[in-house]
Amino acid sequence: MLECNAKIGVKKAMEIVHALNLGARFLLELCALAALGYWGLRTGQNGLTKALLGLGAPLLAAVVWGTFVAPKASVSLPGALRLGLELLVFAAAAAALLAVGKPALAWAFATVVVINRILMFLWKQ
Repeated sequence: MLECNAKIGVKKAMEIVHALNLGARFLLELCALAALGYWGLRTGQNGLTKALLGLGAPLLAAVVWGTFVAPKASVSLPGALRLGLELLVFAAAAAALLAVGKPALAWAFATVVVINRILMFLWKQ
């Protein structure tokens, strides 16, 4: 009886950990959009280019993500191509952070993205 309860407890704990990983993934997606927007605002030379880059870069990333990468994407891609676009969006966000002089944040972001993606692969999320 105790062994059965322990198995149920472990199973429930793993379900929670899996859900937390998916939640972290969503937060990473939002962080990528924020990083791209921050890059645009810092990179633009005047008010107009700051606004265009600050809104345009995250908008472009969101359209690519929603169209090709999201779980309910409107266009279904083969796994490798989908993964490539996913990594491209996250790499662009990390590069944007590097470009605005935030190397520690860029490396931390990239590290968490890689760990999250590995766990998603292992857990078939």
